[in-house]
Amino acid sequence: MTTSASDLARRAFLRRGALLGLAGSAAPWALNLSLLADAAAATGADDYKALVCIFLYGGNDYGNTLVPVDSSNHQAYASIRGLLALSQAELAATALTPNVGLPSGLQYALAPGLVPIKPLFDSGRLAVQLNVGPLLQPTTLAQYQAKSVRLPAKLFSHNDQQSTWQSDLPEGAASGWGGRLGDLMLAGNGNSVFSCISVTGNAVFLSGTQAVQYQLGSNGAVAIAGIRSSLFGSRTAQTALRTLITAPRTNLFEDEYTRVTRRSIDAEAQVSGALANLPDLVTGFDSTNSLALQLRMVARMIAARTALGPRRQVFMVSLGGFDQHDGLPAGHPVLMAKLGGAMKSFHDATVELGVAQQVTAFTASDFGRTLSANGDGSDHGWGSHHFVLGGAVRGGRFYGKPPAVAVNGPDDVGQGRLLPSTAVDEYAATLATWFGVADSDLARVVPNIGNFATRNLGFV
Repeated sequence: MTTSASDLARRAFLRRGALLGLAGSAAPWALNLSLLADAAAATGADDYKALVCIFLYGGNDYGNTLVPVDSSNHQAYASIRGLLALSQAELAATALTPNVGLPSGLQYALAPGLVPIKPLFDSGRLAVQLNVGPLLQPTTLAQYQAKSVRLPAKLFSHNDQQSTWQSDLPEGAASGWGGRLGDLMLAGNGNSVFSCISVTGNAVFLSGTQAVQYQLGSNGAVAIAGIRSSLFGSRTAQTALRTLITAPRTNLFEDEYTRVTRRSIDAEAQVSGALANLPDLVTGFDSTNSLALQLRMVARMIAARTALGPRRQVFMVSLGGFDQHDGLPAGHPVLMAKLGGAMKSFHDATVELGVAQQVTAFTASDFGRTLSANGDGSDHGWGSHHFVLGGAVRGGRFYGKPPAVAVNGPDDVGQGRLLPSTAVDEYAATLATWFGVADSDLARVVPNIGNFATRNLGFV
C-alpha cells in the first residue's frame, strides 16, 4: 500500500506536535515496533554506516558528464550538441570499460574533469545509474504525451524539482527522504542529534518527522561567540548571556526555543571537542574547492563517530553553479573538475579511516538538461545520470537503461530532455536497503515505492 503525501504530512504534524509537548525530553518518541526493528540494525558493536548526498544545484548537464564515445553514438551526440560537444580526443583518457558491456556497442566516457574518479570505476568502487529522475509511477513516452498518468509537480522548475528529488514530495514538504532515514535510526544512535548532518546549510533532504538536521560549516561547528569566549572581556557577562538564552520559560514556544538553543550549545561543545582530539587526515583536499572542504568535514565527522555516538548517519554536501543556460563549454569543465577531485579525496579519506565499506556517497541534482544546445548552454531537463561511490558499491558498471542519443527519440520528451527510466524512489530505496531499512518500511522513506516493481537496483 502506498503512503500518500497527505498521510506523511498528517504524521509529520502529529509527531512534531508530540515532540513539542515533550520538549524537555531528549529521547525519540512515537517509534513503533517496526521502526525499532530498523534501529536494531544499527546496534552491533562494530556497526556503522553513512550515506553522503552530493547535491549539484542548478541541474547538471548529463550530456557532457557521461558522454557517448563510440563512433556512431559520438557522431550523433556531436551533431546534436554542436558547440557544446566534447571531441573523442578530449575523451580518450576517460573512456570507460565496464565489466558488463552496454547494448549495440555503446561506450561512454566521463567528462575530462572527472578523470580522478576513473580509477575508482575501474577498480569497482564507482557505479553509474543511468537516466534517473522523479516519477510517481512508471511512465512511457506515450503516457507522458497523452497525459494519462500522474507526473511530478512543476517539471523543469528548479525549486520544485530540488524539493522533489530531496523529499519525494512537492515543494513545501516538511521532510526529506534523508531525514526520514534518520527517523528510522534514531533509537539505535547513541546521540540522535548527529543522525542527520548538513555541511551546506538548511535542506529539506535532511529534515525528518522526528530527526532534526544538525548544521556544520566546512571548518566545524558554529559557536555563539559570546558563549564560547568572554563577552566584552567579562566572564560574568558571558555567564549572564548563557543564562538569559537557555533558561526554561513558562511560555511553551519560548521554552522550546531555549531548549533548541541549549541543544545547539551542547552539540557545538561536543563536536568541537571531538574534532580537536582527532589526528590530521593524511589525505589531501583542495583548499580552493568548496565541495572538497565540505567532504573533508564529513570525513572528520565520520572519524569522530565513536566520540559522538551515532551508528547511522546521513550527510549532505553540495556544489552550485550548474544552471548553465550559457557559458557551458567554459563553466561545466570547472565544475566537473571540482566534483571529480572532491569525490576522489573523500573516497581516499574513507580508505584512510578504514570505513570505505561503510560509507556510500551518491550524486543528485535538480534535473538533467537538454541534449540540444541553446547557443553555448543547455536548458532545463528531467532525467540524468548519477554516480554512486564507496567500498560496498558494485562498481565498474552501468545500471539502468541507456537512453538513445537522439532528439525526439524514444526516451525524449523534447530537445533531448530524458524521460527517466529509473525513479528517484528506486534509487533511494536501494540506498535505504543498504543502510539497514527493512523492506516493509521503505514506503516511510520514499512514499511512492509501492508503484514500482524494482525496490533494489543492485548497485550496492
